[in-house]
Amino acid sequence: MAVDTRESKAEFARRLASAGYDDFLILDREAAATVLTERREELIDAIRTETPESITALAGAVDRDVAAVHRDLDVLFEYGVVEYEESGGRKAPRLKHERVFVEPVA
Repeated sequence: MAVDTRESKAEFARRLASAGYDDFLILDREAAATVLTERREELIDAIRTETPESITALAGAVDRDVAAVHRDLDVLFEYGVVEYEESGGRKAPRLKHERVFVEPVA
């Protein structure tokens, strides 16, 4: 008998909250496989440590093409991993949550 994914995700969220986590995103396994590629994880780490002032600055920090970084950020934005602070015509990528968890297998 299959377990309802929504129920297991809700239970996981309750357990995280009771463990003291208050700002987190839970990705299901399929979404995580799509979203959390090695290159996108590199962007997440750079956003966390560098706090880039723009997408161009982030691309420079990871030594990648701006267009490729922008495409990866679009995916991270679509899944709620990043958001943007807009200032003076620049979009500064920021992590939307303190933590990102992947739904457990069991």
